[in-house]
Amino acid sequence: MDANTFAAHRLTYPRVSMAVWAPSMAAAYADRAAVVDGEQTLSYRALDERSAQFAGALVAAGVTAGDVVLLHLGNCIDFFVAYYGSLRAGATVTLVNPLQPEPGLRRQIDETASAVAVTQPAQLDTLRRAATGTTVRTVVVIGGDGEGADSGEYGFDQFLRGRPTEFVPAAVGGDDVAHVAFTGGTTGVSKGVRVLHRNVVANVTQMCAWRAGHAVAETEGGLVRLQPIPDLDVYGVQPGTGSTVVVSPLFHAHALINASFLLLCGVTQVMAGRFDPARMLELIERYRASYVTGSPAMWHALATHPDAAIRDTGSVRVVASGAAPIDRPTLEALGAAFPNAKVTEGYGLTEATCVVTAAPLVVGAEYRLGAVGIPIFDTEVQIRAQDDPTTVLGAGERGQLWVRGPQVTGGYLGHPEITAQQFVDGWLDTGDIAFKDEDGYVFICDRAKDMLIYKGYNVYPRELEDILVSHPAVSTAAVVGRDAGAVGEEPIAFVVAVPGTTVDEAELMAFVAEQVLPYKKIREVVVIDALPVSAAGKVLKTDLRTRLQEPAGR
Repeated sequence: MDANTFAAHRLTYPRVSMAVWAPSMAAAYADRAAVVDGEQTLSYRALDERSAQFAGALVAAGVTAGDVVLLHLGNCIDFFVAYYGSLRAGATVTLVNPLQPEPGLRRQIDETASAVAVTQPAQLDTLRRAATGTTVRTVVVIGGDGEGADSGEYGFDQFLRGRPTEFVPAAVGGDDVAHVAFTGGTTGVSKGVRVLHRNVVANVTQMCAWRAGHAVAETEGGLVRLQPIPDLDVYGVQPGTGSTVVVSPLFHAHALINASFLLLCGVTQVMAGRFDPARMLELIERYRASYVTGSPAMWHALATHPDAAIRDTGSVRVVASGAAPIDRPTLEALGAAFPNAKVTEGYGLTEATCVVTAAPLVVGAEYRLGAVGIPIFDTEVQIRAQDDPTTVLGAGERGQLWVRGPQVTGGYLGHPEITAQQFVDGWLDTGDIAFKDEDGYVFICDRAKDMLIYKGYNVYPRELEDILVSHPAVSTAAVVGRDAGAVGEEPIAFVVAVPGTTVDEAELMAFVAEQVLPYKKIREVVVIDALPVSAAGKVLKTDLRTRLQEPAGR
C-alpha cells in the first residue's frame, strides 16, 4: 500500500470527551503497568481509581465544569493522576513549565483565571508568590504535606484521602475546552490556545490509526476502546504490549498527546527524569522499549553516545521525532543506533493540538529524507502564496503552510484579533514556510518569522543550518538575522563544535559560501557551548537575536 492510499482512509471519531479516558484505559488493561517512575509503578486500574479520587476532591473543593486547574509540574506519576482527574471533573487543564519564573507564572494564572494549582515542593515557593492575590484558591502539593484546609494548601495524598475510587465523568462536550495550552514563545510572547475536547479526542484517534493501525470506537457504556482496522498494515505500536521511555516534558503538547495515545494503546510510560543519554539507553534495554519519542537535539546526543553501540535496542520499533526537523547526520546515526526501528518525523503545532503530518508507518511506505511526512487522516494541507493567501501553490513552490482538520483548535484565549487572522474558514495559518513534492510529502523550510530578507531576497535559515551541520566540526547550528540597515538582515550562524574539535570560523563561512548563492552567505560565525532550547527541544532564536544585540564583551 502506498502512502497516499493509506492516508486516504477516513476515520470515525467517537463523540466523547477526554473525561472518559482513564476509565476506558482501565477497562482495557486493568492491572497492566501504566506508568513506572523509579521504584513506583501505577497500574491502569490504580490510575483510574486515583484520578477518580482527584476528580472527587476537586468537586468537593468547589471546582465546576470549565474551571481551570493549573498543572505546575515536572514529569512524575501523579502528573497523570492530576491530568486525567481534572478532565474527569470537567475542569480545563492548563500546563506550565515548573521552571517558569514568577512573572510568567503569574501572567498564566491571570490569563486563565486558574482556580486550583498542582505543584511540587521544589517550585512551591514560586507558585505561592505568583498566586498571591489571584483566582487560585486551592494548592495541591505532590510529594508535600501542605498546610491544611484553612490555608487552602494540601498535600496530594491528603487531598485525595477518603474520596471514592469511582467517579461518573462530568457531562462536558466536544466543544468545551480541555486544555489552555500555551505556545512555546520561541518567536514572540507565548499565547494560550483553546484546545477543545473534540480536538484532543480527534488527534489521539488519528495517532492510534496512523501509528498503531487501530480505530477508537465508543462503547455502549460511553467509554472508548481500540479495534483493529483490517486493511491498515502498520509497522508501529502493538496495543497491549511494550513500553516507552518518557523524557520530553509532559507540559508540552508533543509529549502530552503522545502519552494519551500510547496509554490508550496500553504502552507503559517509563519516566526517565532529566535527559541523560546513558540512562535513557539503559532504560530502553531494561524495559524493552518499543516506541521512543523526542526532539532532534535529544536524538543527536542519544545516537552518538558511546553506549548506543553496546546497549540492546532491538526492541525499539518506532523512533518518532517532533519539535524541529532532524538533520541528515542525526538520521543516519539513529538508523545505526536502532536497527529494527522505523524513524518517523512529524510536524505539528499547539494551534493544531499536536500532530498535523507524519511519515506513514504502513508496511512498504518509502521514507523520504528531509520530509515531515504527509497529512495524517482527515487532514488537509495547502501551500499558499505569502503575499496572497488566496493563491494555492503547486508542487515544489515555497509558501505559507495552511492546515485544516479535526485537530485544528478553537483559537487563542483572549486574542480575538489574532485568532481571526490565523484561523480563517476552518483553515489555520501555521506561520511556517513549506513546500510539497509531487507525492504530497511536506518539507518545512522555516518559520515565516525566522525567514530573513537580505537585499530583497528571501533567506531561509533552515537551508543554511543543514549545510552547517554537514561540516565535520559542527555538532549543531542555528542561524538568525542581524540588522544590516537598508539591505535588511544578514545571516549569522551560532554553532556548537563536535567534542574534541575546533571550529575555524573563516573556513566554515567559506564552506557554506561554496554551496549557496552569494546573498545567502553566512556573515559571521559565533561558536557557543550549547544552543539555548525550550523544554520541548526547540531552539530559542529569540535568545540568540538578543545576544546579537548585546554590547561586545558582555
